[in-house]
Amino acid sequence: MDKKYWLGVIGGSGLYDFPALENKKTLLIDTPFGEPSSPIISGEISGHAIAFLARHGIGHIFSPSEVNYRANIYALKSIGVDRIVSISACGSLREDLSPGHIVIPNQIFDFTHKRERTFFGNGAVVHVSVANPYCPELSNQIYQAVLEAGATVHKKGTYLTIEGPRFSTIAESKLYRQWGMSIIGMTACPEVFLAREAEICYTTMAHVTDYDVWYSSEESVTVEKVIKVLQANTEIAQKSILNLINNLTETRSCECDIALKNALMTRKDLIPTKTGENLNLLLK
Repeated sequence: MDKKYWLGVIGGSGLYDFPALENKKTLLIDTPFGEPSSPIISGEISGHAIAFLARHGIGHIFSPSEVNYRANIYALKSIGVDRIVSISACGSLREDLSPGHIVIPNQIFDFTHKRERTFFGNGAVVHVSVANPYCPELSNQIYQAVLEAGATVHKKGTYLTIEGPRFSTIAESKLYRQWGMSIIGMTACPEVFLAREAEICYTTMAHVTDYDVWYSSEESVTVEKVIKVLQANTEIAQKSILNLINNLTETRSCECDIALKNALMTRKDLIPTKTGENLNLLLK
């Protein structure tokens, strides 16, 4: 395929099964940050290039803390992806966000503590702006795409990312509600921040699977319940991606593609050779 893969989708391996996916290829990519969670499945839909990556690996073998987020984003960047749609499960911390609904968040709260959050360091200092972590342009486009798919979708909300892999206690869940959080999950961070460092537009299609454990009339969240809702929402996710592809333009009008313009603090001639080689894809 001559054209670049300008749309990347990160989610479960079930998303790959698009009847409309043509010229399907499996790409094995190594990066300076290690191997991605899975091979990248690339192809074309309606003449547009698309790439899929299974965040937790084929067969869901990596916990949220074990996912190599840096390798995943870097690998997508290396094949030309400039827009990413993340598809993930989440719990609801608001009564109006019911199981089966979809949320397109506009803010995020990082409550993780074990993950590599940046590509930089080792002699190259970058302070990237993430005041508005999600790309507003791509978020609006995926919101419209989900609407067209017939789903109940909510625009805006704050996604609280916890370390996991356990679910919350009742005390924690009630505290998160007091903080004003909207939904809770385990995978959005540091994915969203790494995408910004890579100057890739990023948005999340968050599928509400449960009310978390704060909801007194709700049974405790279980893996079985999460999977049941996710399976039901796979068709909605695929329809939404198809709608998005048909409406995307090749050019971007947001500022995600210049995120590093004034963020690099280190003089380029002082960046160590090995560090510079690892970061060349991002800094060039």
